[in-house]
Amino acid sequence: MSTVRPMSSPIRHSTFGRDLSLVGWQILYEQRAYWRNRSRGIFTFAFPIMFLVIFATLDKGQTLSSRGGIPYDDFFVPGILAFGVIAVTFTNMAISTAILRDQGVLKRMQGTPLPRWAYVAARIGSTFLIMLAMTFVVLALGISFWGVHLRAGALPGLIVTLLLGTATFTSLGIGITRFMPNAESGPVLVNLVILPLTFISNIWFPTNSLPTVLQKIASFFPIKALADSLQYVFDPRQHGAGLNGGDIRTLVVWSVIGILLMLSFLRQPQGEVV
Repeated sequence: MSTVRPMSSPIRHSTFGRDLSLVGWQILYEQRAYWRNRSRGIFTFAFPIMFLVIFATLDKGQTLSSRGGIPYDDFFVPGILAFGVIAVTFTNMAISTAILRDQGVLKRMQGTPLPRWAYVAARIGSTFLIMLAMTFVVLALGISFWGVHLRAGALPGLIVTLLLGTATFTSLGIGITRFMPNAESGPVLVNLVILPLTFISNIWFPTNSLPTVLQKIASFFPIKALADSLQYVFDPRQHGAGLNGGDIRTLVVWSVIGILLMLSFLRQPQGEVV
């Protein structure tokens, strides 16, 4: 008896291939929109690099007794890299998504040939490319001007941390848009959430001397986990693959929380706010 092949399979493959092509074009569009928006580029990309140059230059040659006497730059460069990743993922996605929602772009996208999942994938993919550019610039400056050393053996830790950090803060950035009443409130809410936590999360200076309650608050949120994990990678006293299990687990938990918040936002009718 001859079998009849289902006709839907080639169609599904053809549709999926078309969607992937649309994702690629949308990533290209998102990249153009990001780099042509000077205010967004300065706020989310240039600021972390500016802070790196200023603080690393001011404190060049100093050591940290609380970290076993390691150079300050070995602590600060990965710390500011964490800040940069948060800026181009969480800050960028939260503010831009709120603007797109208020302008009705997200609602109109539902009537285009681009599936919602493909649009979200394209925005995440574009953010990932910006994160790679940020990482390259920060590492190039840190290695060239401040003598920061990255062991080849620690590359797995760097890669895993950056991937988890990007997934965590990108999804949180989209998800938190649900709680923004309008786009104008975006920068205020984002800075209110991020900036205070950076000062207790080992971004700018070691926080060992802070009150215990502040250290516990910081350890609950993913900013400290991202900073600590990157600093573990660059710590000259460490060996192995550069994977800090506790920080990785924290990032995994928050990435799940971020994905759930993101899916909750995407399921609601666009234009509604909690």
